[in-house]
Amino acid sequence: MEMKTSAYQISVGPLQYYWPRQHTLDFYAALADSAADIIYLGETVCSRRHELRADDWLELARDLRDAGKAVVLSGRTLIETGAEASALKKLCGQDDFMVEAGELGAVRHLNGRAFVAGPHINAYHGGTLEWLAERGATRFVAPLEMDGRTLAVLMAERPARLEAEVMVWGRMALAFSARCFTARHFRLKKDDCGFRCIEHPDGLDMRTQESSEFLAINGIQVQSAACLDLLSQAPALAAMGVEVLRVSPQSAGTLEAIAALDAMRRGLAPRDAHPPAGMVRCNGYFHGKPGIDLLEAAA
Repeated sequence: MEMKTSAYQISVGPLQYYWPRQHTLDFYAALADSAADIIYLGETVCSRRHELRADDWLELARDLRDAGKAVVLSGRTLIETGAEASALKKLCGQDDFMVEAGELGAVRHLNGRAFVAGPHINAYHGGTLEWLAERGATRFVAPLEMDGRTLAVLMAERPARLEAEVMVWGRMALAFSARCFTARHFRLKKDDCGFRCIEHPDGLDMRTQESSEFLAINGIQVQSAACLDLLSQAPALAAMGVEVLRVSPQSAGTLEAIAALDAMRRGLAPRDAHPPAGMVRCNGYFHGKPGIDLLEAAA
């Protein structure tokens, strides 16, 4: 019998892409049987996406909780309309599940209740973490571009009661805009986009004039073209005191990334986790280099 020596939990971040309803439900059914401990749910990119509505996400959250998973409901990062503001307030008002705050308006709506401070809250120093903890944060997700040395300093500065979470696999959301980049690409209006995002399950690749992968667009998001891969850094992050390692969903490789993290925390050799076909890997930010770079773990 294998002895579990876990020093960290495995989380799965909110789905950033617009997948067909059944595809989405099948994905989360597979997650229910995976080694993931924490699952974040909800539409965080575009309120026009309608394959799953708010009630559908709540039903899915209850199913996953019944399967033994800790479930967190994620709020939007960019609030643009009154309807979106009302939806955020309603999300923060429910008390069945913890909320991941994508922006500071959610922190205000939560009014002192426990929450997770998402990666785009941009907590870069201990004073910010103390401020968030005073307002109910029990865990923060480190900014995606933070390098390992800065993270180590932040870990030393954080309040003792605040857990740390670091994203280790998946495409990184680098910027947000009121403009829908996908609609713009197809010369469509944002409010009459034809839901073209559903045709691109990992976002739409953008290339330089030299045909090199540079960025990806996903609705209002600009993402890294490459898949972040810090799986080999899991032991180092655990040794640093990071309690939760996050995998961000992609159309392929997500379950393999979870399995790799689970193998390492049980003291087994890591398994291969390949991103979707054609997607390269990167880890430059963690090593203090351009984010697009890929360096060996010992670099």
